[in-house]
Amino acid sequence: MSTALSDLTGRARLRDSAIEAFAAQGFDVSLRAIAERAQVTAGLVRHHFGSKEALRAECDTTVLERYRHLKEDSMDASPQQVFSHLPSSREGGVLIMYILRSVREGASAGMQFTEQLIDEALNLLNQSVSRGLIVPSRNEPARARFLILQTLGALVLHFALNPPQDPEDFTAVMQDYYTQFSLPTLELFSEGLFTSPAYLNEYLAAESADISPAGSAGTV
Repeated sequence: MSTALSDLTGRARLRDSAIEAFAAQGFDVSLRAIAERAQVTAGLVRHHFGSKEALRAECDTTVLERYRHLKEDSMDASPQQVFSHLPSSREGGVLIMYILRSVREGASAGMQFTEQLIDEALNLLNQSVSRGLIVPSRNEPARARFLILQTLGALVLHFALNPPQDPEDFTAVMQDYYTQFSLPTLELFSEGLFTSPAYLNEYLAAESADISPAGSAGTV
């Protein structure tokens, strides 16, 4: 193996070890602990990334890419293929725990990560609409934001009330999440909730009245 290729492989191994360490233990985990997980020295972590902040930024980017690829692969697969793989997906468990840690952390890093998740969701929704997989929305950006915030809120509350017995067992984390959320999510997305569009129609009528010329004139 060439020096350059070895260096690249070492960097990727360190990054993946950091992703798992952050997912299992949170972002306060030390560089030494990350290095031990990757079976290298802490100095090698600094050699590749310079700082913990730079390492975190690369981990964020990688997690978002893997989230996108996981969703895109699901769109290309049949339902049978999705559900034969998803419940025991270790990678899915890593992504869930990493995203959970990011949202819990808050601050600028957590906020930025959440906004990036929303951007990814909007892109995936647009793809799904264009391919005829889901119905279009009157406001796609609003729908993307709602879906991500709703999902993240449920995720935070679920794991706050039911913390994983072993945060390192990412497969078990994924299986628990799948068991708890798959059926109600699929029912709601596939069959809807209300038996009548009356509430939506009333909202749209009221919104239309608010922006009509007569309504606007009345507020001048």
